[in-house]
Amino acid sequence: MLASTLCFGVMAIAIRLASHTLSTVEIAFFRNFFGLMTVLPLVMRMDPASLRTKQLPRYFVRCVIGIFSMLCGFWAIGHLPLAQAISLSYSSPVFVTILAAVMLGETVRGRRWAAVAAGFIGVLVIVRPFSHEFTGGTLIALLAAVLSAVVAIQIKQLARVDAANTIVLYTYLFWVPISLIPALFAWEWPQGIVWLWVIGAGLFGTGGQVLWTHALKLGEVSALTPISFIQLPLVALVGWLWFNESVDVYTWIGAGIILAANAYIAHREAVLLRRHATTAPVEAAKPGE
Repeated sequence: MLASTLCFGVMAIAIRLASHTLSTVEIAFFRNFFGLMTVLPLVMRMDPASLRTKQLPRYFVRCVIGIFSMLCGFWAIGHLPLAQAISLSYSSPVFVTILAAVMLGETVRGRRWAAVAAGFIGVLVIVRPFSHEFTGGTLIALLAAVLSAVVAIQIKQLARVDAANTIVLYTYLFWVPISLIPALFAWEWPQGIVWLWVIGAGLFGTGGQVLWTHALKLGEVSALTPISFIQLPLVALVGWLWFNESVDVYTWIGAGIILAANAYIAHREAVLLRRHATTAPVEAAKPGE
């Protein structure tokens, strides 16, 4: 889990560096393309029969929503202070809990609703919608978290039929051509070291997802989720050292509230996993798109 967290942190830094010269849509395409190159060796060792699916329309819808989430998230990383963008991305599990109740009919009891309410308070502390510091960019970061939550629910639905590796493969097979279409309208070949940033975004982003999945297979989500919060001080430090960014006290307070809410939601879902033998924690806790 620690290695996964570091990978996601490096991916965010690579996206920020690439955004100095490339558009968000182009960075998303390269992230997906090199991500596909990363997963292909893993897929080639799988049984071909396990890669068959009857859910292609669902994959298409999931991937379109995922691309919009990715574009919003990447834009936020490129244009907002890193710590603020990452803090708001951590609100996704809060929205997953709500959508699981609405779309999947899962039972969410009082203590988890209280954690959801606390998560919303944390978001409001960071965004401060009625202050002079409020910017529309924070809403784009928040939209990325909401769309990511929708994708997490869709992944859970797909996982009822298909294996995890099958979901990963078809996700990238759809992501690459879908993300190429808008990238063509803003195309500019990366120059020099920018190639390193876009390749790194693909490699570390995919590596983080693979390591996250393996971590959840080996340990309990309630114990592992707090480790992922290390990403926040990591990117905050890099933002301060490399990009001369400062983190205001509201971002730290709001992030602390969101992370505490996430930790409690993960704990309660782990309890339910042991009690009802469901796969809800794995799907709800998955990061990214």
